Amino acid sequence: MGLFDGTPLERPVTCERCGKSHGQCGCPRDRLSGQVLREADQQLRIRREQRRGKFVTVVAGFAARSEKTDDLPVILKGLKAKLATGGTVEGTTLEVQGDHRDRLVEHFKSLGYPAKAAGG
Repeated sequence: MGLFDGTPLERPVTCERCGKSHGQCGCPRDRLSGQVLREADQQLRIRREQRRGKFVTVVAGFAARSEKTDDLPVILKGLKAKLATGGTVEGTTLEVQGDHRDRLVEHFKSLGYPAKAAGG
């Protein structure tokens, strides 16, 4: 399946972000429309919560990804290594152990996300 299917001009449909064919593309895509998710279109809110006396930093606002191109575990793995802490992915939110709100705001801004600190 591709553009001009069955003609001499046939070529596979490629990703507008990485240029690879859709079968090989690993770019994060929206679950419903299949469009590539841009960082600038995802309004991240980073808040800290206190659970059983300990702080947890929650990053919310990621768009729902498809199962094939879910990059949230990769993002979390990099954060855990950078902050030397634990964390988990809960749906479309990231949870990082400890109070790292300010560091995460700066980190996601450097990646191109419009991130804001939420809460007090």
